[in-house]
Amino acid sequence: MRDSSLIARFGRARRDRALAVLEGFHALKHAMRFGAQLVEVVCSNPRELERLASEFAPELAPRMLELARAVPQEVFAKLAPLPAPTHVIALAERPSVDVAALLADGRAAPVVLLEDPRDLGNVGACIRVSAAADAAGVLTTGDQDPWHPEALRGAAGLHYALPVANVARVESLQSARRPLVALDPEGEPLTAVALPARVLLAFGSERRGLSSELLTRAQARVSIPMRAGVSSLNLATSVSAVLFASRLSASWRSLPASEE
Repeated sequence: MRDSSLIARFGRARRDRALAVLEGFHALKHAMRFGAQLVEVVCSNPRELERLASEFAPELAPRMLELARAVPQEVFAKLAPLPAPTHVIALAERPSVDVAALLADGRAAPVVLLEDPRDLGNVGACIRVSAAADAAGVLTTGDQDPWHPEALRGAAGLHYALPVANVARVESLQSARRPLVALDPEGEPLTAVALPARVLLAFGSERRGLSSELLTRAQARVSIPMRAGVSSLNLATSVSAVLFASRLSASWRSLPASEE
């Protein structure tokens, strides 16, 4: 493939809802580790890629180096608005997500719902912490694509570790028989509440919080205990605090799953 065709291909991929753009070594590593179907891997420094793979993902190194195609630095610099400092970028197929199946999953783990998030880097950070906490999945509402390259960069490619999808309407989640719990400053302190095992945890943006519609639909509201005078937390920090507080309290395991 000629350099101009490669540059055009990566440019189109950023707008293609069937593809994911994986910028950097760690995004590629995580995507491969969790089963991504790779379409293209390009690097501008094969020796550096070999070093990173040997150090951080030795089990993936042979396949990664086999797939990687070397290009000049001046070509690599045109494959993304901000070239990855680890000198590698890749394209992968996006997995299809069956939202109904995700919500019906009987595993004792929560699903994270982000209502109309605006900052794509923050969306990626939420996905990253949700994967680390072994959540069942992450859903978003609104017009932002949770698989946007900026979100993938913020998540370090961990979109492949759990289902991630955008849903058109909150109403579509009501048949899941998962209790909807909203994070709200006026809610019960998280320290006094044991979350249900298969909770649907709803988070709003830092600026607007959750909509009145979603708050009305919620069966319960919880808050994060904070020092007086601190008005709010970053969205990803809030998701992290709630998920790990729940995980460390073992509430997912000690409470029975909601009846189907």
